[in-house]
Amino acid sequence: MPTDTTPTINDLLPDAILSNIIAAVSDVRSRNSAALVCNKWLLLERATRTTLTLRGNIRDLFMVPTCFRSITHLDLSLLSPWGHSLTSSSSSSSSITDQAIIAHCLRNAFPAVTSLTLYARNSSTLQLLAPQWPNLKQVKLVRWHQRPQLASTGEELEILFQECRSLSSLDLSAFYCWTDDILVALESKPLVSSSLTCLNLLNPSFSEGFKSDEIKEITKACPNLKEFRAACVFDPRLLGYVGDEALVSIAMNCPKLAILHLADTLALSNLRGDPEREGFTQEDARVSVPTLIEVFSGLPLLEELVLDVCNNVRNSGLALEVLNSKCPKLRHVKLGQFHGISMPVELGLDGVALCERLESLSIRNVGDLNDMGLIAIARGCCRLTKFEIQGCKKITMRGMRTFVQILQTTLVEVKISCCKNLGAASSLKALEPIQNRIQRLHIDCVWDCAEDLQDLDAIEGNFDLSKLDRGEILNQSVGHTKYFGTNDCDYGGNSKRCKYSADLNCSYTGVGVNDNGFDNRCKYSYELNSSYAGVDDNDNRCMYSYDLNSSYARVDVNDNGYDNGNGSGEKTWNRLQSLSLWIGVGQLLTPLTSAGLENCPNLEEIRIKVEGDCREMSKPSEREFGLSILGNYLSLSKMHLDCGDIIGYAHTAPSGQMDLSLWERFYLFGVGDLSLAELDYWLPQDRDVNQRSLSLPAAGLLQECFTLRKLFIHGTAHEHFMMFLLRIPGLRDVQLREDYYPAPENDMSTEMRADSCSRFEAAVNRRQIPD
Repeated sequence: MPTDTTPTINDLLPDAILSNIIAAVSDVRSRNSAALVCNKWLLLERATRTTLTLRGNIRDLFMVPTCFRSITHLDLSLLSPWGHSLTSSSSSSSSITDQAIIAHCLRNAFPAVTSLTLYARNSSTLQLLAPQWPNLKQVKLVRWHQRPQLASTGEELEILFQECRSLSSLDLSAFYCWTDDILVALESKPLVSSSLTCLNLLNPSFSEGFKSDEIKEITKACPNLKEFRAACVFDPRLLGYVGDEALVSIAMNCPKLAILHLADTLALSNLRGDPEREGFTQEDARVSVPTLIEVFSGLPLLEELVLDVCNNVRNSGLALEVLNSKCPKLRHVKLGQFHGISMPVELGLDGVALCERLESLSIRNVGDLNDMGLIAIARGCCRLTKFEIQGCKKITMRGMRTFVQILQTTLVEVKISCCKNLGAASSLKALEPIQNRIQRLHIDCVWDCAEDLQDLDAIEGNFDLSKLDRGEILNQSVGHTKYFGTNDCDYGGNSKRCKYSADLNCSYTGVGVNDNGFDNRCKYSYELNSSYAGVDDNDNRCMYSYDLNSSYARVDVNDNGYDNGNGSGEKTWNRLQSLSLWIGVGQLLTPLTSAGLENCPNLEEIRIKVEGDCREMSKPSEREFGLSILGNYLSLSKMHLDCGDIIGYAHTAPSGQMDLSLWERFYLFGVGDLSLAELDYWLPQDRDVNQRSLSLPAAGLLQECFTLRKLFIHGTAHEHFMMFLLRIPGLRDVQLREDYYPAPENDMSTEMRADSCSRFEAAVNRRQIPD
């Protein structure tokens, strides 16, 4: 019989090239599919995989994979049962020999590990595993349970430093311990401390954070740090607050820093503030402008800067101007409670607006930032791809829309939160200029009236800006540097002349877009009482007029293929892939589509955070929260439903109110109508008894999600409630995680214990998965 001699890809490509192709695939399921093609691809996939997370029960040693010999990053923090010590088993008679076998099996299966993530509930876990990989360079420790009683302060970290002398990166951002433990361990092992280049101490479970003296001692012990993140005490009313002296010591002790992230512990709580607040606190932080200038001047390699202070830092604009010249590599900035960051006079630029190289900017609680300051930031920071604004009361929809219009060629990620004048509808209206470009979006579900916003579209432009003498060329950044044919933005340099008017109704020189990308013969108007006249790519001239009291009347951009004009017709967000929402407890999700998110054809992931105290609320008027409306997004496959900040009654509620089981039914009703493949669900809590437990109505609704493959429940559950989930045919990855502080120390008799988890996992593994 004739044989088929058609060459295959294995015949055409040498193994080296084929190996590089498979190594470039990052998606886990795609790699698994590649491994099923043939035996050769299986071997190449296993040989090129460098990252692996184990989720099974460690007592089943026969299930530990031994074919991943090239793994360099190993994650053991999610082993089942979650949160239990790696050295414990279902039997109370676990011996030292059994523990040694576990460690040996892991070492033999993954000999090349240099990066380890580990849930270290007690010191015995570190004693067991740290000696297995003495060449570890990166370690992340995780612990949400309370710190155990130790023989001495810093004992756990000293074990790690003693066994892993090549350590260069230590991440304790999710590891609950005392601040004294870290300082003692660093000082006891000076050789290891001096070799650290990355230290992450940004732990939200710290009650107060690190004090001034501790910051100085830590940075002194680690002079070669390139990345330093820490939760600090900035409140001057507390002893040991971080002020000028501590900040200067960071720059002096660690001059090689590329990433500096300092945040007050209150800022790490992620709770939404009050949009009615002016943005100013009663106390000013003890951080002065000359100190900031000295710090920035001492960190020339800085690439990312986060100073999230919960007390006022006033008149910071002058210090931020230094960033552009002293930190030429700076690309990412986040500022909290900094005031005066952008206060332009006429059309000049100042403060953070002069940081022309920024790609990401996040600002929070800037009390004096108004629309003109925001627009100045857009003109100056012309390369921004990510922008976050929180708690800025003076910003309006018109200012935000102008900001977005200027950056419409670069901006792909936006977060708008806790701004009084920017509810859901007004935020989406402001973002219409980039609705065909934005990829990630966060808004607050504060339902303002979308109909009232339509009146703004009736205001026409009244300023013709297409007339300008030759030679008068704009020397300001508008939108993107491609308009100017240069890689850098200019701000009124001496090489070009720029014409401005002295009042607020002045003209703003502009850009006309033609086939070559720009035309120097046109003009912008930057006028408070005009409107956005329009752009026409068929003409070499353009008319701009930025109006803070209206929206633009017409934009016809044929190359981009979308209309950002009067908002009529269906609004399509073609490239939106991830949507994040905040919503108050008791509010409904149903107005989301009418607010402006009617059509998101490529939306794959949605995150919903619900926050509030339902003990003060009566029964909702509607039966369901409104998850069923998400069925309009046909590509939606992942959802994070975070009800962890809902506070209620876990047991019997007072008359006229609902307990948490009924609130869970309210929020999960309709989840079965969605075609979700992955679901992360944070349970609501009763703080009085520190309980987050899955209720019977919630278990019944979750079992209706027939398309689920992965389900992670952040809390506890009864074993027979979990057995409901076996009715989901394709479910193959389920886990209970108590990843909140403080995690329950002892399992309650009626909830999931280690043996309960093992029985449930065994039942899941016995099933036949269709694919």
